[in-house]
Amino acid sequence: MPPASDLTAHTGYWLRMVSNAVSQDFARKVADEGVTVAEWSFMRALYDADAMAPSALAEKMGMTKGAISKLADRLLGKGLITRADNPGDKRAHTLSLTGAGRSKVPILAALADKNDAEYFGILPTEEREMLHRLLRTLADRRGLKTIPVD
Repeated sequence: MPPASDLTAHTGYWLRMVSNAVSQDFARKVADEGVTVAEWSFMRALYDADAMAPSALAEKMGMTKGAISKLADRLLGKGLITRADNPGDKRAHTLSLTGAGRSKVPILAALADKNDAEYFGILPTEEREMLHRLLRTLADRRGLKTIPVD
């Protein structure tokens, strides 16, 4: 029987360790603003659009329509998005940020920037840029498109 490799011999181990810490700290920060990471990602995806059909949002985020519907219901309940009927198609509707939702996005983005700075600011600029390039390259070559929300 071949020997079993040590956990710490795996790149995935180190990625998961760092990712878990970064994600958990960020989740706590956005929770203080009354949203989850998934809700923040949803809101940020809507931020650059006036209104978007749920199906287009699902495609943009790499999520199912059902997942988008659940997130939309939660954000509607919090008054951060609105749902409007499509006058040309009674079965269709669009989603958009409310004024409160639109004003919250830059606050949440600043928290994301702060979280990144806390974790990755300890690296020299060239190492931070290299890490970013390597991770993007891995995501691109593996065809990873889904916006991480967990």
